[in-house]
Amino acid sequence: MRARRLPASRGRYWIAEGFRLFRRNPPLMTAVTLTYMVLVLVMNFLPLIGPFLLPLALPALSVCVANAARGIERGAEFRPAALFEGIFENRKALFVLGCLHLLGSLGLLGLTLLVEGGRLVSLDAVSKADEVEVLGALLRLMLLALPLIMAFWFSPLLTAWDGVPAAKALFFSFVASWRNWRAFLVYGLGLGLLMVFAPGLLLIVFGLVSKTLLDIMSIALRMMLVFVFAPILMASVYVSYRDVFGPVSDNAGAG
Repeated sequence: MRARRLPASRGRYWIAEGFRLFRRNPPLMTAVTLTYMVLVLVMNFLPLIGPFLLPLALPALSVCVANAARGIERGAEFRPAALFEGIFENRKALFVLGCLHLLGSLGLLGLTLLVEGGRLVSLDAVSKADEVEVLGALLRLMLLALPLIMAFWFSPLLTAWDGVPAAKALFFSFVASWRNWRAFLVYGLGLGLLMVFAPGLLLIVFGLVSKTLLDIMSIALRMMLVFVFAPILMASVYVSYRDVFGPVSDNAGAG
């Protein structure tokens, strides 16, 4: 399994290509993404078992969304069974991958508690605590979570589509992410610009004009985030996998 080293500009391409896939079939990409998000929320709020069940299920859920994006790209007629391609055949490896995800999440939680002195930033505390302190805690959490994100970015698709064992998939995913850190940096900055900076700037501008207009735009931007930006983000994850691990013919112009 060989991961290509791509130029930084491919990070921008992943976002643009994700948008192109979304435009080809907005209802399907949105429906699959919303289902993913609802399932994640439901499992996360299940008493006792939710926080343990979610990491176990995330690899399979990610494959379902990627199957939808791949089907759209191929122009295939939608079949519900197509969403589960590669899952049943590799269910044991995906379960192992989910177990490793759970262990990694628990390790991240323990490391975060250690770094933060036993304190975690909660949504309730954000409005009460010092904003600079909260921002610093979130940045530290992102840095601590980065190796985990790198290891699991490609691994579900490597396991489901290429039959790579869970441990090897984590290794290949981490190495591929490291080799393409420049592309991921551009990708992250692009997503931040589209999903955080630009909406925030719009809200500031409309807030200066009218509070009513601010409230309307706030609702509209939230809807766009859920119904447009989230599906584009999910499609771009598939594009990054195809760009790094796909056949050479799928990567023309990768540089």
